[in-house]
Amino acid sequence: MVRDIGRREFLVGTGTAGTVGLAGCIGGGGDGGDGGGGDGGDGGGGEPEMLVVIGYPESGIQLFRDYYSVSDGEHDILVPDGLRDGAMPGQVGNDMANVIGTAPAAGGPNQEAFTSLFEEQYGSTPGVFTSQSYDSVALQILANAAAGENDGTAVRDQLRRIANPGGTEYGPQNFLDAVEAAANGEDINYQGASSATNFNEAGDPASAAYAIWEFEGTDQESTSQIDVQNFEGENPSGGGPMADDAPGGTGRSIDVGILLPETGDLASVGGPMIQAAELPARQVNDSDLDLEVNAQVEDTQTSPSAGVSAAESLVNAGMPSVCGSASSGVNVPVSQEVLIPNQIVGCSPSSTALSVTNLDDDDYIFRTAPSDQLQGRVMAQVASERLGNSVAATLYVNNDYGQQLSERFTEVFEGTFDGTVTDQVAFNIGESSYTSVIETALSR
Repeated sequence: MVRDIGRREFLVGTGTAGTVGLAGCIGGGGDGGDGGGGDGGDGGGGEPEMLVVIGYPESGIQLFRDYYSVSDGEHDILVPDGLRDGAMPGQVGNDMANVIGTAPAAGGPNQEAFTSLFEEQYGSTPGVFTSQSYDSVALQILANAAAGENDGTAVRDQLRRIANPGGTEYGPQNFLDAVEAAANGEDINYQGASSATNFNEAGDPASAAYAIWEFEGTDQESTSQIDVQNFEGENPSGGGPMADDAPGGTGRSIDVGILLPETGDLASVGGPMIQAAELPARQVNDSDLDLEVNAQVEDTQTSPSAGVSAAESLVNAGMPSVCGSASSGVNVPVSQEVLIPNQIVGCSPSSTALSVTNLDDDDYIFRTAPSDQLQGRVMAQVASERLGNSVAATLYVNNDYGQQLSERFTEVFEGTFDGTVTDQVAFNIGESSYTSVIETALSR
């Protein structure tokens, strides 16, 4: 559960910028997934004052247990959204008070409307990436209604038409009116819960909000939001190809796949994401619209091979578009091996690796979560300006997501904020001990 209660008040508003152009954040970052320790700095700053840890909860539990066994918690530790699980302190056995995080936030114009819908349906507070999951499926339903057929290419061509500016604005609070208007061939502009959901040329959000958060302790099983900052790209209205008009039509079934982790390393966040993804389909099916939504859920198990198999099941079921997958380590092979070759739209609510932007995708791959091109910039700014650190080391999960976010953080921390990264150290999922990689990262 995520709660908007801040207790580290001294962090709020200390040297932060409210808006940073994405154009200034475009740069390097690796494209590989083979990891390995880097040399991301000359070591001139001595031992690191802080650690940047990039990973997922299941491995993170053991990693933080090992960290606190060899350290008194004297380092600032900065983590991204992949480790935002409020139950971690209890499982680690430490309040983790020295840890602060960043995550794409629910910062869209209709965030409150989505929150009310989610709480009314499920009786709980939305969590991380739930708003992005809702928006992903809502956009696919609207594009499918506008296309008038369960065809991946037709859905692809309608996505920017119903998402980007130029039509009547709708959101979660009047989603059914938006579906009806799209099916009637009208020009609409869906304004989401996670962002304005304007897609740029790469299919990424043209604007985004980021939360800065912390854990609430061993007995709370929650995180608290300290602050939210909004960031806009060079063209916040988005861009890219789109259809000129919409055939529309009613009296039909709209098919959409949901490809998210029910099990595996991201199971703790996958459950609420699936609930949010199912919500737009529930809205349509509980209404008197002359349309119905067939939403099929498949479990990626947070595994590339299982994710590919699950995606193939959705293709075999005739799904023209898919909400998913969650982690970039799964999303990239799923996109390359299944979605793109079969001309199926993929719209991930939480895959943030830079490699997704760079896919040769014929415009079939979209995201409602912003790229780590921006999150690396946000994390570097937090490390330098909020936490006041100048020397850091990174520990990153050995896949695209971990390596590229570590490299992006290093690039901006050193190049923009004059910091030093003494080492970039990779770790593998599922190890019984992480003491050696922790000691490597903390030493010079």
